[in-house]
Amino acid sequence: MTRYGFYALVTVLLLATPSICHAQAEETASTATTSSETPSIWERDRLMDGWFDCRDQASDKGLDVNLTVINVYQQNFHGGLSTHRKAGRYSGYYNLELMVDFDKLKFIPGGSVYALAGGSWSEGIDGPSVGSLSNVNGGARGYRSIDLLELWYQQRLLDDRIRIRAGKIDLTGGPGDGSSHPMWFDTNAYANCEKTQFLNGALVINPLIPFPEQGLGTVLYISPVDEVYVLLGVADSQADRRTTGFASAFKHDTRVIAMAEVGVTPKFDSPNGPMPGGYRVGMWYDPQPKLTFAGDVKRNDVGLYANFDQMIFKENDDKNDKQGLGVFGRFGLADGDVSPTRQFYSAGLSYQGLIPTRDNDVIGIGIASGCLNRDFGFDRRRETALELFYNVQITPWLMLTPGLQHITHAGGENRDALVGGLRLQVVF
Repeated sequence: MTRYGFYALVTVLLLATPSICHAQAEETASTATTSSETPSIWERDRLMDGWFDCRDQASDKGLDVNLTVINVYQQNFHGGLSTHRKAGRYSGYYNLELMVDFDKLKFIPGGSVYALAGGSWSEGIDGPSVGSLSNVNGGARGYRSIDLLELWYQQRLLDDRIRIRAGKIDLTGGPGDGSSHPMWFDTNAYANCEKTQFLNGALVINPLIPFPEQGLGTVLYISPVDEVYVLLGVADSQADRRTTGFASAFKHDTRVIAMAEVGVTPKFDSPNGPMPGGYRVGMWYDPQPKLTFAGDVKRNDVGLYANFDQMIFKENDDKNDKQGLGVFGRFGLADGDVSPTRQFYSAGLSYQGLIPTRDNDVIGIGIASGCLNRDFGFDRRRETALELFYNVQITPWLMLTPGLQHITHAGGENRDALVGGLRLQVVF
């Protein structure tokens, strides 16, 4: 899709949304009969509607394939480094996923294989226009045609009390849905997905955690009792997502980052049913040599983090209905000798279905702030990012998200920035 094609599609969608919503609200008996036979383009889960039923047939046999394309347009309206440079304003990426379920294939009970390939375009506007530490576009990946980003095998044991994942993995990421079986670190129900939630990198993941790129590693999940889990992981700290990972993982000087997380996932009672939550604490150990502010080399970097999300208001008593208000927060503590940011805080609110008849739309507001180490030459003690977004689900396969960000003391300098943007997601 070209830049001008993207603009044209956004314009058409904005003009069409009121009529689409009105048409969805006015269901007649005849349309109901038609939709029960063949979903209309506005009702189907994916644009291509299962590729002539091939997807559904493959899924029944244990093969799931998904293709998602994300396009982002951002502009720095005020302050920052520049308001005129057009470099990086248009960015995006695509993900092609394959999941093989060995249970359905009757091959290995509890086993599965996952592969993720993807490409991207543009580094985003942060470098040329904003100059922040947090990155106003957490989904920008640079210019890549296609890379095999993940390829791992997972085994579930003891009624899913134990999960083991090994291969080329991503220690972060996660579903962003408050999963009670997290296989990623620092996941969060309301602030963990740059595709549908916040776009600023500091509101997607804790920036103090030295997550490596996708490389060889292993993650172990243990849930000794309901609503309690322990997550342990090791991965190649020198990984390059553009490679298979074998070259760096098995060198004589290979260094492995280790992470541990303990979490509880309670569900508090309310008049409209249980409200899910997640509370996590974790630590990391990174043996890589790092330069201190004094120019010395220090090894064995250790840090701590905490993370929570909690639904605090639920609209309906349907257990599958996620409409309501949620709150989230993060905290990080790093070694001030090697980390330019010593402490990190973030918090915010997310509401699904705030506007009547728009049950799947999500609005979110969040703030993230890092306490900067002035020994590294920063002029200011903090950089703070404030973001507001509204994710419009035009159809189940099409989402449009306008957003606004304000960065205070971008890059630790005496400059602010005001960034606006649009994100378009299409699920094929």
